Amino acid sequence: MSAILPPAERLWWKHPLDRVEGTWIVIALVWCLIMFAMMVGWHIYGKQNLSTETYKTTPELFTQKAQAVVDKYTIRTETDAKIPVVAPPAGSDVYLVARLWNFWPIIEFEKGKTYRLHLTSVDYNHGFSLQPANINIQIVPGYEHVVTVTPNQSGTYSVVCNEYCGINHHTMVGRIYVK
Repeated sequence: MSAILPPAERLWWKHPLDRVEGTWIVIALVWCLIMFAMMVGWHIYGKQNLSTETYKTTPELFTQKAQAVVDKYTIRTETDAKIPVVAPPAGSDVYLVARLWNFWPIIEFEKGKTYRLHLTSVDYNHGFSLQPANINIQIVPGYEHVVTVTPNQSGTYSVVCNEYCGINHHTMVGRIYVK
């Protein structure tokens, strides 16, 4: 038999399994089951994956909510574009808007306090990548993603868009401060 000519007996599944083949099939099946159980376990017990709530919204409604938070909790502005820095109290809802080509506003959290971070895009698909924490969420227009966050390390975190969104995608960055 060769790779060019068809096999003499075309019903290959009627041939008995070789012992080595059977062993490898059993090993592969057991490994798949272990990996499946580990994924479920990491999600439930390891807190490795984000569990987000997702709601339908409109750009106008979400922008109004974000503007209300900015009006109420702005402590200063930064950058040449005068982007507001918002420091909400612990336990409150914080809104972060993704739009061409920025994240608005800049957020300041307190270490050890819990917040509900609401994310949406008002124009195209964007990504929310929090570095160096390596948290990634795809932000889709028309949907509001709510993530409960409790920062446990102080510092300045970069928010980077990791979903290509146009010619100035490389400039789409934001900041989150943890005091």
